[in-house]
Amino acid sequence: MRALVQRASEACVRVDGEVIGEIGAGLCCLVGATRDDSRESARKLAGKIWNLRIFADENGQMNRSVADTSGEVLVVSQFTLYGDTRKGRRPSFVAAAAPDLAAELIDELRRLGATVATDSFGAYMAVELTNDGPVTLMLKV
Repeated sequence: MRALVQRASEACVRVDGEVIGEIGAGLCCLVGATRDDSRESARKLAGKIWNLRIFADENGQMNRSVADTSGEVLVVSQFTLYGDTRKGRRPSFVAAAAPDLAAELIDELRRLGATVATDSFGAYMAVELTNDGPVTLMLKV
């Protein structure tokens, strides 16, 4: 399982022009899972996201997590993170898993205490993000 995590001052997901999920300051997470991933990998990734120290402390050092800052989390299911482009010019998504693992990750983040907004899996979505500094990380479990 992997996630592209971006520190955001705000982010939202729109479907047909309507906002279906939005956050203020926190993390925007594009999450992908493969057929080999499990509920345990979803729980581990949720823990990494919740405890990832990428917010500034009183000294300006990246020492605080979304858990420490009461930030919010926007989780967007992104099966295209597992697009295989090794052959040809059209990505193959054979390795991508069904969306139930993203739901497990969302449930675990909420269990940990996160305020979580989500997308609508399978819909054509527009994701809007205002990055908060140059912080974008790829997390893998």
